[in-house]
Amino acid sequence: MSFDTLLVANRGEIAVRILRTARDLGLRTVAVYSDADAGAPHVHLADTAVRLGPAPAAQSYLRADAIVEAALATGAGAIHPGYGFLSENAGFARAAEAARVAFVGPTPDQLELFGAKHTARAAAAAVDMPMLVGTGLLEDLDEAQAEAARIGFPVMLKATAGGGGIGMRACATPDELAAAWEAVRRTAGAAFGSAGVYLERLITAARHVEVQVFGDGLGRVVTLGDRDCSLQRRHQKVVEEAPAPALPDAVRQRIADAARDLAASVRYRSAGTVEYVYDAEREEAAFLEVNTRLQVEHPVTEAVYGVDLVAWMIRLAQGDTSPLDTPLQARGAAVEARVYAENPDRDHLPSAGTVTAFAVSADVRVDTWVEPGLEVSTHYDPLLAKVVASGADRDAAWAALDAALAASRLDGVATNLGLLRSIVRTPEVAEALHHTGTLAHVRDATPRVEVVRAGMLTTIQDWPGRTHLWHVGIPPSGPMDDLSFRLGNRA
Repeated sequence: MSFDTLLVANRGEIAVRILRTARDLGLRTVAVYSDADAGAPHVHLADTAVRLGPAPAAQSYLRADAIVEAALATGAGAIHPGYGFLSENAGFARAAEAARVAFVGPTPDQLELFGAKHTARAAAAAVDMPMLVGTGLLEDLDEAQAEAARIGFPVMLKATAGGGGIGMRACATPDELAAAWEAVRRTAGAAFGSAGVYLERLITAARHVEVQVFGDGLGRVVTLGDRDCSLQRRHQKVVEEAPAPALPDAVRQRIADAARDLAASVRYRSAGTVEYVYDAEREEAAFLEVNTRLQVEHPVTEAVYGVDLVAWMIRLAQGDTSPLDTPLQARGAAVEARVYAENPDRDHLPSAGTVTAFAVSADVRVDTWVEPGLEVSTHYDPLLAKVVASGADRDAAWAALDAALAASRLDGVATNLGLLRSIVRTPEVAEALHHTGTLAHVRDATPRVEVVRAGMLTTIQDWPGRTHLWHVGIPPSGPMDDLSFRLGNRA
């Protein structure tokens, strides 16, 4: 399908990243925005911007009808959904294509097939994917208890829809399963509109590995290596790397072949990721799910293979299948750290405020939407930036990330930069012995202060937890070694 204008149905760093690639391809661009994002960088970067509605996502970025209308009103011949929001929504993809606007992603049928985990498991089983012992959709708690006894505890109770760690609960006993049953169903129903749940055997100390696939929609599929995404906090990825370290050659080949076979079996179109859970003790990988979109961590694959996956997606949507003819040769390693607006001293609650300064080493790739003066709200995902370092091997890539994070600074909003610095220097990570539970034991050790009550007599809390009164002006919150004001006499 030929088009010269692309609408990006997203915000934040991924909107900026897609808009820049579209511009490099010579396309006219359209941004959409909520009231909270009226002054955001992606709005100014695009040739045209269309307001969707108020700040809540349900009234703006999740309004499929408004986005399709914006595409038609601005002459956009295609919509790139990015990740999150409507990126895996089959109804949105169908609405776009019904309006004769290309959806830059998989087909609606593929979104439906892989969007529900129980149908995804069935498709994977049909091509002999390695699978965890599990169940189909469960009717009631009695069936769940019987199936858990068959599988053997511990088990993971999972929602069939959604992602990002929402709608999952580890259960080590029948009592824990009973306690989790209604809670998981309620959460899934509220978040995804479906309360369907199923069980899988739980692997403790598991690793999360995944394979990048790209298909032309006609049956041809290429794989672009694997990634390790095990460094997670509450099932949310924090640091990812490519290739996955300490993976036996036989396992690496098996998961790549299986991912290719699965995608080819449905004539997969565009970019996607086949995810696995890896049991390092048994050296066994098992199918987890398929993400039918561009992954947040796609830059590490781009760094290792020297490709632009967003450009591939756009070109394929224009009918150009030549990207799949690109000779693929992995070189070196890459690692990505996600910088979030969250307060490590408040159990990582999202942080809001005005960014007053942001600086990162010029020696690494930084995908971001942050600039001084930016207003960060708590309405959306707290991702501010992705710092991506590469090197000739894993040690070199991690050393480059270490140096980049040490030189990074973001003022005005609380972030997880200190935690990222701690992760890089964790021996378990350096030795590739980490797993999905590792970050539960890694702490941000950066000395910090927080203004509790500002004024001439200011209450300052210097972590970890000593509260003092100082006769001072109104100081900024931030790392103690960054403070530029002079403390007065303690009251």
